[in-house]
Amino acid sequence: MKEIDYSQLSEQIIEQLKKGAFLTVRDKNGNLNTMTIGWGSLGYMWFKPVFIVMVRFSRYTYKLIENSDEFSVSFPLKGQLKKELGVCGTKTGRDLDKFKECNLKLQMAQNIKTPVIAECDLHLECKIVYKQSLDATFMSEEIVRVYGSEKDYHTLYYGEILSCSAKEDINT
Repeated sequence: MKEIDYSQLSEQIIEQLKKGAFLTVRDKNGNLNTMTIGWGSLGYMWFKPVFIVMVRFSRYTYKLIENSDEFSVSFPLKGQLKKELGVCGTKTGRDLDKFKECNLKLQMAQNIKTPVIAECDLHLECKIVYKQSLDATFMSEEIVRVYGSEKDYHTLYYGEILSCSAKEDINT
């Protein structure tokens, strides 16, 4: 793995996000889970590179990330791990060890205690610098109608990107 500037692969990050990425969280008690995310935002705020993830209140990962100050996001940029993204997006970590079920290998991160998914091509290591629960009174009617009918809204976690690393064979 080599350390790179996150902006060098921003296009690939956004394109892969539409197909799925792994959000991994280890809470302060050592509990670990990964889930598939298809929404997020890459940007620059407060003079920091930031990646924003969204986690619904009902998700097992929500319980973990609320008891953590960090997360990692792992991107399989070459079309691999489609089945694993499917499992991690439809099964809950409350009932299943997704790492074991999907035979996902963990790799120690460089700057945080939460590991990354070794089979992925790109990893973001993030420190939570802000969080905000969504309030439906400020959402457009369309978003509430399509995504908020169950009142299971998201909390947004703004993660300062402490490290962006990629496999050596990734085009930058």
